[in-house]
Order: sequence, then structure tokens, then C-alpha cells
Amino acid sequence: MKTYNFRNAPLRVFGSPLFYKTGKLERMPEEVASVIHAPELAKRNPGARVCFRTNAPSFNVKMVLGSNRVDIGMAIFGAQSAAVIIGDRQNPYYAGLVGPSSYEELVIERQIYKKGANGDMEDVTIFLPRNEPVLDVEISVDDAYVVEEPTPYRDIKPIVYYGSSITEGGCCTIPINAYNAIISNRLNIDYYNLGFSSSARGEDEVCDYIKDNFDMSIFVYDYDHNAPTNQHLEDTHERFFLRFREKHPDVPVIMMSRPWATYAPDDARRATIRKTYERAVERGDKNVYFIDGETFFKPEEAYLCLVDTVHPNDFGFHCMADRIQPVIEKILGL
Repeated sequence: MKTYNFRNAPLRVFGSPLFYKTGKLERMPEEVASVIHAPELAKRNPGARVCFRTNAPSFNVKMVLGSNRVDIGMAIFGAQSAAVIIGDRQNPYYAGLVGPSSYEELVIERQIYKKGANGDMEDVTIFLPRNEPVLDVEISVDDAYVVEEPTPYRDIKPIVYYGSSITEGGCCTIPINAYNAIISNRLNIDYYNLGFSSSARGEDEVCDYIKDNFDMSIFVYDYDHNAPTNQHLEDTHERFFLRFREKHPDVPVIMMSRPWATYAPDDARRATIRKTYERAVERGDKNVYFIDGETFFKPEEAYLCLVDTVHPNDFGFHCMADRIQPVIEKILGL
């Protein structure tokens, strides 16, 4: 057997902003994470992917978690497991989960089998767990087979998403069903997920980290769920945008309000976000877009889309992707 570690070529890591600087699967340096409500969330890995190509009919995945804690809102499949897709990212097939069988298990090994086992070279994309720090990932294949670098994503700068637990992927059943993961696969565009459960509150330090460290094609932000009050949102939302614009005057920005069923609107927060958008347009900004969260779900289907009247389920995330993707395609000229 040949074993390949995720830290070394030919395996590639995507969606982990500090990995190629520090070797760690983390989303923020400690000095930035210290200002958010729950600093430990910076060690989570939503959106991080380990990718490669192989002609092996099956391969073993070993993953080591730094912790394994119960999440009252998500099953172990979505919170502590990695999801594997194989083939062209825009038309893949689902090959299964690499996840623990209990909350006591930190070292997980699973054999993944390719469809058809015909010996073709195919891309493998492993979406890492949402909730837990990942300390190690290894891939093993029989000596007779080859592992190569993955097919690159489309030659477009990554999309950066900043927001709440919804941005982070709560509460989909497996990692590939978060709306930003769906869009990434559909369009074959790399992305970074900076969703922080209950902890995205538009801090200046977080804005500085994003604007100073990411080279992006689009910036998407929607943290109104995490703002303690509408007054907090009013105090931070436009300030965050203007601070971002100091460094990125022309990067397209999508502002979104929270996804919500039409029977429970929150017009004040939505109006605050719309006001930031309208003022930008009045100043002549031609690269700003507003997506109303009230439009994510069809009225007759809204009751099917949410888990707890806050977090989308898989169908809700699918509806969000359907609404957001055309805006991204328009911006990028796809």
C-alpha cells in the first residue's frame, strides 16, 4: 500500500485560508479569532477540501479529529464526518462518508469504493467536517495504482463567504449540501467559508482580516442572524462594507439578509441591509448586489425548508443555491 498525507503533494487542500502558511486547517489566526464571540470556531473546517486524482478502484481514508462534541442541531453525519464525491465536480457522484461511529471516536478509517471500478483516473473531492478541528488526513491505495494532483478549479479567483451558522452549513445533513458547497460544485469555483455560528458580528478586525488576506472574485456577507440587535446591525453593516471597500473598491459584493419563511419576516434587519446597498448604489457603486432572504424559498414550500425556523435543511440550502447562483453567474459572466 502507498500512503499519502494531506500536507504533501500530490494531494491538495482547498478552502483552508491558513493551511499553506501554517500547515494547520484553521480559518483565522489566534489574534483575529480572539475578538469573535467563540474563538474556537476558527479551528473548524467548513468548506475545506482535500483533493486528488486516482485510478484506484478503492482507497482508504484515515482522518484524525481534534475533538468530537455533540451538536444539538446536527447529526454526526453533517457535523463530524467528511463527505466524498468523485468525478467531474460539476457532475460528480456521491461515494459516501468518512465519519465516526460514536462521539468517543477520534481516529476514523473508511474504505471508499469508486463507481464501476473501471480503472479510469477520476477526481476525488473530500469535504471535511463542519464542526471539529481536523488534525490529519491520509489516503492509501494499492501499489498498483496511481495518485495524482487534482484537476484545478476553474480559473476564477475564489468566492469568500462571511456570515452566520447558516453560512457555516447549519443544519445540512452532510457537508456537500451547504449552499456555498453546492454553488462551488455546480460552477467548479473554489471558495472560502467564513461562517461562524452565533459569532459573526461584523467586527472591524474580522473585516480587516478578510480584506487584507483574501484575493477573491466575489465577497458575500450575511451576518444579520448573529447581530445581537438591529441597532448593532445598523452600527456595523455599512461600516463593514465601507471598510472592505477601502482595500477592494471594485470587487463585487453580495449583501444578503437571513433566509426566512414568509410567515415570520424581520423587516427591520432586512431594511438595514437594503439601506447599505441603496447608499452604495447612490454613491455610484456598480459592483454591489442585494439578495433578499425572503426570496430564497417559494411561499408554498417555505414550511419545508427550515429545521428550527432559523437554519435551513438540505432542501432549504438547495433553494438558497438556486437563488444565489444566477447572481454569481451574472457577476462572473458565466
